[in-house]
Amino acid sequence: MTRRIPIFATIVVIAAVLTMIGLGIWQLQRKAEKEALIARYTAAAGNDAPVTFPLAGKGEEALFRRSEVACRKVAGIAAVSGTSATGQKGWVQRAACAVSEGVLVRVDIGYSRDLAKPDWQGGTVTGVIAPGPRLIADPPLAGLQAMAKPDPGDLPNNHLAYAVQWFFFALTALVIYVLALRRRRGAT
Repeated sequence: MTRRIPIFATIVVIAAVLTMIGLGIWQLQRKAEKEALIARYTAAAGNDAPVTFPLAGKGEEALFRRSEVACRKVAGIAAVSGTSATGQKGWVQRAACAVSEGVLVRVDIGYSRDLAKPDWQGGTVTGVIAPGPRLIADPPLAGLQAMAKPDPGDLPNNHLAYAVQWFFFALTALVIYVLALRRRRGAT
């Protein structure tokens, strides 16, 4: 006598479906966490009180706040793609600033449509802390134009899409398994 429903295959499919549903639920929880984080960063962006620039770690507690660094020596300047305060695409000049012995801080000193490195020797930089962390100079330095200010709303929050994907994968696995069972039943 043959079994109508294969036990091992059923256990594997059920385990896979439950895992996918669990991943979908986890993504929904991450969505809520990310929304809270963005709300916290939005509140921080509205606070004009300066904070100490984080010299270690990701600096998450200081993101989107105003800060200041003393760039004692410029270790190098590189042009990276960026956006001006008016929305133009071009180049942001990013300096690696030595703030103490062996400690470098990334500072975006300004926007330009030109790739040429500006002549900037360092000094005190005020601005807004962006993810990285790096300091976005405000006002810009070395005769460069203002850059777009970091916006917490630009942080990706695509967890709902990921959750829907996982739920869809779970449903797809179930449908395929049911179709396979029907086909098997029709073959016997």
